[in-house]
Amino acid sequence: MIDTIFALSSGAPPAAIGVIRVSGPQAAAALSALAGRSLPPRRAVAVSLRGADGRLLDRALALWLPGPQTATGEDTLELHCHGGRAVLAAVEQALAVVPGLRAAQPGEFTRRAFANGRIDLAEAEGLADLLTAETELQREAAMAMAGGQFSAQVAEWRERLLTLSASVEAVLDFSDEDDVALLPDDFIARIAAFAAEIGTWLARPRAEVLKEGFRVVLAGPPNAGKSTLFNALVESEAAITAPTAGTTRDVLTHPVALGGIPFRFYDTAGLRAETGDAIEAIGIERAQGAMRQADLVLWLGPEGQGPVGAWEIAAQADRADHPHKSHPRHQLSAVTRQGLDALRTDLIATARQAMPRPGEAALNQRQHRLLAEAREALDSAVSLTDPLLVAESLRLARVAFDALLGRTTTEDMLDALFGRFCIGK
Repeated sequence: MIDTIFALSSGAPPAAIGVIRVSGPQAAAALSALAGRSLPPRRAVAVSLRGADGRLLDRALALWLPGPQTATGEDTLELHCHGGRAVLAAVEQALAVVPGLRAAQPGEFTRRAFANGRIDLAEAEGLADLLTAETELQREAAMAMAGGQFSAQVAEWRERLLTLSASVEAVLDFSDEDDVALLPDDFIARIAAFAAEIGTWLARPRAEVLKEGFRVVLAGPPNAGKSTLFNALVESEAAITAPTAGTTRDVLTHPVALGGIPFRFYDTAGLRAETGDAIEAIGIERAQGAMRQADLVLWLGPEGQGPVGAWEIAAQADRADHPHKSHPRHQLSAVTRQGLDALRTDLIATARQAMPRPGEAALNQRQHRLLAEAREALDSAVSLTDPLLVAESLRLARVAFDALLGRTTTEDMLDALFGRFCIGK
């Protein structure tokens, strides 16, 4: 028998209200045990909650939601209690002694929603991202995925694929196996256009840059002003600054949102050809690794000596002896704040181009891989002449689409996904 689960689904106490959710076949029994009565469906009713000994625990609002038209697809009870720690603990203890009830595991409510067909895997992944969203852009992208934007697109692709497959099956069933003339004249062109459409999705900015932030590495020789600029950009004294060369020994990183865009700034050790300090040498090696992985490098060193694509930054403009650059992208002083606003504006505009557009679903690594497999199968179908092999290529594309929505998946993958959720979600 399926367990009935319960958990606090609102924020951590103390709070004005604490919502305890119960889901499963014994939800009605839980309502009867604590409230001593049944309730009309989908109407909030004031009830007195009592323990097994009859002791009053709280006066709360109860909401009875019979399945399957619920968030989890199961009978669901919501108890809107006063949000004190003692009140919520007492109600949870009372629920724990009701036969068939147990405390929920992280993500278990959402996993049941997936298992019962209330949401698909792509929507569940979007919901997981929504729970961790820290910027407006992250929220909008997660809402698009959780709201089914990508799922609807995959469903449309799948239906189109089934239509193409039906044409091939008709040839295999009713025509000579070596004769593809009965296929529609535009059949191959339709598959090629289909693959190209998927290619436009694969070319979109990925979800990883949205989650991790646009990576900006500050690089240059010792005492070039990297740490001072780093502190100014993240608006924190995160990096130690001193006139002594080699103060920064490791890669320092700090996330920050600018203009609603998630950034991750990196302060690095000063670069120089030789050093007798083994620890500084490790720091230089790590700095070079950070530059290779960066989305953008702000180069504070001698003009023209930075990596390809780096922005030339003429820093320390407040100093009379600051290094001169003939064509810097920005000239600034982190001390006097000269040029900082212009740099931030430029960074935001550049990062926005690398991010998904507001409200646009962004593919994560798993989704991108499966969609690439679907396109590869379609590209293969375009180059084939044997209808049997064409049918197999279309089948492989359909398998990839099914995996995107969770119609074919593994328990290990589901455990990893739903383990990202908090208890009560």
